[in-house]
Amino acid sequence: MAQPADAANIARVIALRAGIPQSVPAVTVSRNCASGCEALTQAQEKIRAGQGSIFVVGGVESMSNIPLLFKSSTAEKFKHVARAKSFGQKARALAAFRAGDFQPRVGLLLGLTDPYCGLNMGDTAEILAREFHISRAEQDAFALRSHQRAVAARETLAGEICPVFPNLAQPINGHRPGTVLQDNGPRENQSADALAGLKPVFDGKTGDVTAGNSSQVTDGAVALLVMTSERARELGFKLLGALAGYAYAGCDPARMGLGPLFAIARAEAETGLALADADLIELNEAFAAQSLAVIKGAASDEFAKRFLHRNRPLGDFSADKLNVNGGAIALGHPVGATGARLVLTSLRELQRRDAARALVTLCVGGGQGAALWLERMSS
Repeated sequence: MAQPADAANIARVIALRAGIPQSVPAVTVSRNCASGCEALTQAQEKIRAGQGSIFVVGGVESMSNIPLLFKSSTAEKFKHVARAKSFGQKARALAAFRAGDFQPRVGLLLGLTDPYCGLNMGDTAEILAREFHISRAEQDAFALRSHQRAVAARETLAGEICPVFPNLAQPINGHRPGTVLQDNGPRENQSADALAGLKPVFDGKTGDVTAGNSSQVTDGAVALLVMTSERARELGFKLLGALAGYAYAGCDPARMGLGPLFAIARAEAETGLALADADLIELNEAFAAQSLAVIKGAASDEFAKRFLHRNRPLGDFSADKLNVNGGAIALGHPVGATGARLVLTSLRELQRRDAARALVTLCVGGGQGAALWLERMSS
């Protein structure tokens, strides 16, 4: 989502720092929340086209480092200061500044606001909460379950977490951080009362979307090794699973949270796989209201006929299959990394359960959806 200003092609920077030979090219792809999915599906497309046999793909996002920005009018005044030749010219240029010039534009909020419909992603969740009649209590209950499942799955999720070692030369707020061994989002003491006590963030008067029932502002990175099954066996790698099919679809940006429904429908048309075929489902929890709207929309005859142009609903998101290890409300949603994280978590859970098939789906800022079908491989 937020390409670092000092790493114009961050994939290349990561590759070189990881020790990948300089002769191997790298490209950064972007599809907002589904960027990690896009990296994987592009790798499969290149393999099928004979343009490579092994790819390292994934995603990265450091939402805590998205900068504050100056307004363009303020930048113009700084330009005049830089171009001033004499002391008098500099003094006049500096005198043109006003207090309001130093009020920053929050890069994170800009990135999470759709330039087409003008709505923040949280505002789109409020729309879905109203249109699908999703109560505050339902949203908070969904959020609580996310935390409970993520806490219960800490030992399971530990297998996909690489320890992050501190940079001792750069203390944070005067303290030297310790090694990070687990996600810091899941709250063991999360409760319904605590969630109910939070104020709405996006619509303070009538809204229901709070910091507690929304995904967290998170830093994260994921890497996946992708190749054909023949190449993997040749090199002696254990196969986690295969990408069996996928689809991307567009929808109304003001209701971007419904994107998974359109993508799942398109993927079913292309692969023949329906919700009922999934042993596991990972539905990214951008917001509890958004996730619940997708669940309700999938089971709705009216939605299927009116918006998906089909005679039957998509089906049910069974609670015992859905986000079994918690979701983004507890684990966080580092936008560029989330798609790849959902794939990794799903593949490992399929192996753990000796299950056959998983569906990964998520909404995408700008009014899109992604749906990826994954299959477990025995060796």
